[in-house]
Amino acid sequence: MTNEIQPLSNAQKKFLRKLGHALSPVVYIGKEGLSETVVVAIDEALEYHELIKIKIINTDKICKQEAADRVPELSKGHLVQLIGKTLLVYRRNKNKKRDEQIPLPKK
Repeated sequence: MTNEIQPLSNAQKKFLRKLGHALSPVVYIGKEGLSETVVVAIDEALEYHELIKIKIINTDKICKQEAADRVPELSKGHLVQLIGKTLLVYRRNKNKKRDEQIPLPKK
């Protein structure tokens, strides 16, 4: 068994985008860029919520595409969507009971 993250199917991404539409950002990437504090906040938010929005506010340290590339890598999650300066990121929490997890459609 490998520790690789299985990619999301298009149907799963579509489902997560639908769920994420009503969410408000829970983490903001600001002037410090992807600092250790921000990475810890992303990790904690994903652990609790599984699906989060991250907003990139005025920063010279990181561009939105770099954030879209690095956040999933650092958080071991999936980039579901990038719109403007908002990222939608998903990471399944295997420690949650099955009925508390986001029920992804089959691939």
